[in-house]
Amino acid sequence: MFQLGKTIVSEDIIQKDFVCNLSACKGACCIDGEAGAPLEVSEVQKLNEVYPIVKPYLRNEGIEAIESQGAYIKTVEGELETPLINGADCAYVIFDENSTAMCAIEEAYNQGEIDWKKPISCHLYPVRVQEYTEFSAVNYHKWEICDDACTLGQELQVPVYKFVKEALIRKFGEDWYLELEKIAIGLNK
Repeated sequence: MFQLGKTIVSEDIIQKDFVCNLSACKGACCIDGEAGAPLEVSEVQKLNEVYPIVKPYLRNEGIEAIESQGAYIKTVEGELETPLINGADCAYVIFDENSTAMCAIEEAYNQGEIDWKKPISCHLYPVRVQEYTEFSAVNYHKWEICDDACTLGQELQVPVYKFVKEALIRKFGEDWYLELEKIAIGLNK
């Protein structure tokens, strides 16, 4: 672990390799698990704003889940998440012609209809950020459904932090990322 500004960063994001391999996993991170995608407080309003534009991209099950639960949910622990369809798929999941799970929010973004790509937790994955009063913890999340992504990352020699560069800059800023790169160079010597 090392400190970078107001973050405590796991060395795993520098030392582990990762490149999503959607042809292998079919987007399992969006449909496996027991919870929706973690949301930041600022994203709740954004979800409510983009929902009418994203709605035509959604599956009927997703629309039903969102309209019955809301664009987001608050857990008993007070955490904010995307709603799920019958306790499984994220309500914002759609499938392409290869049955690969995709994000309807990101699809609307890719089509130029909205200016918000998707929740930052999704964009950052496999990096997870835990907010504390004085700092943010930046960690690599190892999940067996991503084993093919780890293998592909090793083959291509792409460390986690480079794979999620755009998302890290979105979350922490370009200066933070440039400092992270300097630390990575120092650790890899």
